[in-house]
Amino acid sequence: MHNDLQCNRWVDVCTLDDIVPNTGVCALINGEQVAIFHVIDGEHRVFAIGNYDPNSEASVLSRGLVGSLGERIVVASPIYKHHFDLQTGECLEAPEHSVSAYPARIADGKVWVGV
Repeated sequence: MHNDLQCNRWVDVCTLDDIVPNTGVCALINGEQVAIFHVIDGEHRVFAIGNYDPNSEASVLSRGLVGSLGERIVVASPIYKHHFDLQTGECLEAPEHSVSAYPARIADGKVWVGV
């Protein structure tokens, strides 16, 4: 997982309004597909993880269903329904198939992802 200290720079991806609440979109950042999610759980938050699902070998995580398992905010892959933690990228059912997580933030009405 990346954190703010590891960011060399922030990329302006889209406006927050471009992402329907509690869904995701895919963005191409530095040649890599990144799934970006807009979650409302009392406040507006954004998360960014790799879009490629190693379980199904398809780039589909941005189209998954967002929800929670206990305290974790997750996305369920649309193919095999494996759950990925939006903060860490960990695949709960198959940790060996976890994905990268990227820092994400909202500033000036825009979504920014750290690279």
